[in-house]
Amino acid sequence: MSVESYKNEMIAAKENNSSLRGLTSNSKTSIWGQMFYVMAYSLDLLAQLFITHRKEIDEKIKTQKTHRLEWIRQLYLNFQYGKAIGKDIYLKPETDIYDNTGLTEDQVERSKIIKYCAVSESNSQKEVLIKIATEDEDKELSPITDQDVIKAVEAYTKEVKGVGIPYRIINSLPDLLQLIITIYRDPLVLDSQGGFEGEYPVNEALKEFMRELPFDGELRLQDLSNKLEKIDGVKLVDIEAANSSWIDASTRSYGGLINFKVRKTPASGYFKITFDKSEESIDYKSIIKYAV
Repeated sequence: MSVESYKNEMIAAKENNSSLRGLTSNSKTSIWGQMFYVMAYSLDLLAQLFITHRKEIDEKIKTQKTHRLEWIRQLYLNFQYGKAIGKDIYLKPETDIYDNTGLTEDQVERSKIIKYCAVSESNSQKEVLIKIATEDEDKELSPITDQDVIKAVEAYTKEVKGVGIPYRIINSLPDLLQLIITIYRDPLVLDSQGGFEGEYPVNEALKEFMRELPFDGELRLQDLSNKLEKIDGVKLVDIEAANSSWIDASTRSYGGLINFKVRKTPASGYFKITFDKSEESIDYKSIIKYAV
């Protein structure tokens, strides 16, 4: 608002106050007119001071951001790859903010290739570990495989990372999860293979459980067992063994299965569970047995 706007609002308030209607002089030198002007000028000056203060605070926040883990995580979730939408997208100079002028909200979202990210410190606390993943056509978690995108992420990292802080990006295939489970079933509901009207509810529940896990979240066998026991026809769940395997950074291939108890956090940030014998990961296939 301008000085004149503030003054006009005061005049309108005066007209609505019966005790002030006697102030009718239109002279520029009238006492009440001069007082209204001084107050209007003061209000306008105060508003400008607030605006200046807000700009100074915003600038301080922008320049004094600490590289906390959640802040770094958001940096990577905000990464945009213009070629995904057929556009050129650039960071604004000296910032970690993209110039999205002319882009729709849908285009901005589609350009954000990294759908999942988790950030932590290494055990030695000498580097920041950044686990990332995207989604495939079936909306399943998967690594970024396009080399151009990977190079773009690396270039983005150099642009936005803190000086002297080593970042290690983990963009891996999922940890393979092998479960050996005996399901004690109600024969009136589930058949000897765990089927019900052509569906296999235990298998579907296991896959659903994997999707429900937070990215880089801890898999707890008790939680898994509780979920399976809620299935109609499942009386009791016995998780006989839980094993996992992950990509070895030195060989770039899966290592042997490692048994774990109670809980496990995936090295890649997420798990994949396999039942189909035709899949390449047959050695890691989970085994679901049914008993009465």
